[in-house]
Amino acid sequence: MPSPAANNRILSGVQPTGNLHLGNYLGAIRNWVKLQQNHECFYMLADLHAITVPQDPALLRANVRETAAAYIACGIDPKHSAIFPQSSVSGHSELAWILSCHTPLGWLNRMTQFKEKAGKQKDNAALGLYSYPVLMAADILLYKAGFVPVGEDQKQHLELCRDIAGAFNRQYQTEFFPIPEPLILGEATRVMSLRDGTKKMSKSDESDYSRINLTDDADTIALKFRKAKSDMVEGMSYDETARPEAANLLNIYAVLKNITREQALAECADKNFSAFKQMLTEVAVETLSPITRTMRELIASPDYIDEMLANGVERAKAVADVTMRELKNVIGFLDI
Repeated sequence: MPSPAANNRILSGVQPTGNLHLGNYLGAIRNWVKLQQNHECFYMLADLHAITVPQDPALLRANVRETAAAYIACGIDPKHSAIFPQSSVSGHSELAWILSCHTPLGWLNRMTQFKEKAGKQKDNAALGLYSYPVLMAADILLYKAGFVPVGEDQKQHLELCRDIAGAFNRQYQTEFFPIPEPLILGEATRVMSLRDGTKKMSKSDESDYSRINLTDDADTIALKFRKAKSDMVEGMSYDETARPEAANLLNIYAVLKNITREQALAECADKNFSAFKQMLTEVAVETLSPITRTMRELIASPDYIDEMLANGVERAKAVADVTMRELKNVIGFLDI
């Protein structure tokens, strides 16, 4: 019989494409740190997902190490949580193929992110860009994760993962794969661009002034907040529709200070944008400077990062190999 699902197991990760920013920290990584207390955590560096678009090999390797450094600097403990490159655990790509044979095209055709990313060039887009939601399902199901921390923009992919797991279980009349549950934590799951409060903060945005990078020093953080888009309304108020930029900055301020939005408004309702941006800069620098400093120290020690990643790969493979061995028996593959 397959081993029972580990209901407290967590799987998540980000693409190591450089420029991890405040949105990655507040919307994801900070919450991952808290999850370590009560869950068995697997945090991958999603380099297989990264190559859905062309990557420079040397830069990709550097970005994997930089992203690993960011994980640790933000508080993920490699002694407790497995941190590893996705491509180093062959079960991810192997399971993705198996699951692709159980995923109807109609399900993939409903995925909105492919349409958004491919745009009018969909006939020239790589197959990986179209099918990567199946790889995402494989990432989760390989570890039989009970919970997956997701942002609002990833909920559709998790629903697909749940559908695929259910379809596989029905076909083979088994309960092999658990049905993972979404874990949506905190108000700051969507940190918006500093240049346009209606768009999500993104490392792919052409303007570096649209985001606060985790590698930015104090002067750069101050400059970017000063240049952040503002409006002519007197005082600070929260209205995502009428004042999206003000709402975004207030949300960032509240989360960085670990206070409610109402408490944030009570502190700064009478402040103009200039004064409020100064308050925001101070709390952002206080929070991010230790992260930036630790990241730089770790990046300067690639041997340490590689050793830590090797340990993470070993721990991930210990779980993944069991899943794949049991899965092949369910399907009917020969164990030779």
